[in-house]
Amino acid sequence: MLPQTQCTKCGYPDCRAYAQALATGEVLPNRCPPGGVEGIKRLSQLLTPIYPQDAFDLHPSIDPECGIERPRPVAFIDPKACIGCTLCIQACPVDAIVGASKQMHVVLSDWCTGCDLCIPPCPVDCITMVNVTNESTGWDAWSPEQADIARARYHARELRLDREQRDNDERLAKKAAMKLAAVNAEAADSEEAKKEQERKRAIIAAAIARAQEKKS
Repeated sequence: MLPQTQCTKCGYPDCRAYAQALATGEVLPNRCPPGGVEGIKRLSQLLTPIYPQDAFDLHPSIDPECGIERPRPVAFIDPKACIGCTLCIQACPVDAIVGASKQMHVVLSDWCTGCDLCIPPCPVDCITMVNVTNESTGWDAWSPEQADIARARYHARELRLDREQRDNDERLAKKAAMKLAAVNAEAADSEEAKKEQERKRAIIAAAIARAQEKKS
């Protein structure tokens, strides 16, 4: 029932979080600009056991706090202005931007959800949102199939980021263990040297403790 653009305009970190809030009745079904008025209708019908029958009549338009219903846009990166900072790549919730550091980035338009999240971090303002659906808005500009693809890509990205974080934590833990072994192997033949050795051990131990805390 949600377009799965992962735009966060609803005020939640992703579409799933908003859906969970809807299911518990803590938020109204009029906070999804990409879904538009048609989305409010569908959600109101789906949530009748939770919300009153006239939920749509009470809230027939998108909450202006969340934005406006509009034709679906796709991000376009000006190749002449792009500096290859990768900030837009990091911001894209569905991995629809490809490129490398200090190289031109490109938007994969078939996968772009038009979430706008790539625009704020761009330091050179080289990204524009281009209307690709003319006058069509909401669910008239977005299909269930596209929503399914967006959901799958967002989930795949979350798994990738989690895997990369675990790999990085393991790499840092190994590095810290090697440093600790090197410190323990150092000769400390004076009180000053012993104090310095203990200081290094404390720093490394604290780093290891932080890494273990992240795992838990």
